[in-house]
Amino acid sequence: MKISISREKFLDALQKVVSIIGSRSTLPVLANVLIEAGKDKIILTTTDLEIRITTEIECKVEETGKTTLPAKKLLSVIKELPGGDLDLKGDENHHISIQCGKSLFKLLGLAPDDFPQPVSIIPVRTIRLTQLELARIFGQISYAVSIDDSRKVLNGILLSIKENTFTVVATDGKRLALVEKVMEKYEGEEGDSIVPSRSANEIARIIQKEGEVIIEIGENQASFKAGNTVMTTKLVEGNYPNYRQVIPTSFSKKVQIPSAEFSSALRRVSLVVSESSSFVKMTFNKTSLLLHASSSEFGESKESIDIEYGGPELNISFNPIFLSDPFRNIDADKVTLQMNDGYSPVAISGGEGFLYVIMPVRSK
Repeated sequence: MKISISREKFLDALQKVVSIIGSRSTLPVLANVLIEAGKDKIILTTTDLEIRITTEIECKVEETGKTTLPAKKLLSVIKELPGGDLDLKGDENHHISIQCGKSLFKLLGLAPDDFPQPVSIIPVRTIRLTQLELARIFGQISYAVSIDDSRKVLNGILLSIKENTFTVVATDGKRLALVEKVMEKYEGEEGDSIVPSRSANEIARIIQKEGEVIIEIGENQASFKAGNTVMTTKLVEGNYPNYRQVIPTSFSKKVQIPSAEFSSALRRVSLVVSESSSFVKMTFNKTSLLLHASSSEFGESKESIDIEYGGPELNISFNPIFLSDPFRNIDADKVTLQMNDGYSPVAISGGEGFLYVIMPVRSK
């Protein structure tokens, strides 16, 4: 192998694929990145046997070939090299020399034949979205994924296609976040699939501001293609719970609140909460929403927001972290809160198809 490539392009490609490399691996080759030089391009691939990321870069190829190099060490080297072009040259032992200006490195590689082969996916459905849209959707719900390993299906994000509606859901049993989008066109059959939250985070990190992402879902695997990068992932086995059951069919009270102002006030008021008093109390009046928190360890805080509320006075308390999570990625100036009383689920909606359902906490 003998190639010449822009350091900046090579670095950008490496950063896309290296993040899934773990610190410990049963197979030494899994700590390496597979580098394949073909006609006018190289292909970089990494895998941890659950996720596989492949990206292509155009470059000048004088001799084709392939090898695997220690991924994190290669990234460290490329980061430190000065700008300009890199000259990479391989030998019969799969080692690579890297020349950049007056700097020269020789990295020891492993045989590419030991690198795991890709698994082919026969798609049962194909979904196309803009890359920005998929990033927005994952950002608006991914925080609600469960971190408890006792229910594996809740460690993932549900991707569902039914009646031309694409629904993406995350829940940990205490709160639920979803985004729905009407699909004008998709290929294949209706159905559900569960993508591991780690895989969703990876694709959200990889996708760019422009272009389309193509999601192909098979029986046990899914692929996300964004530009010249493809990520494939195993799907979570099992059936996702009926999340519709936790969404109340009707509400007796409804109020709009300003997103940014509420988020800032909640963050300030929450500064005094503690483990023994981890809730913020919200009092809804006709013209104001009062946020109140207190703890024996730190003290007390209050702040009010101007609102228009037509119902009777209502007191309701929430875990401040759970309440603040959706406001970090919400894309609406105002959100709508729908409630029944101080003990039933509350729905927060705003933006394009976003819904968040959260249970109040019982405060003293």
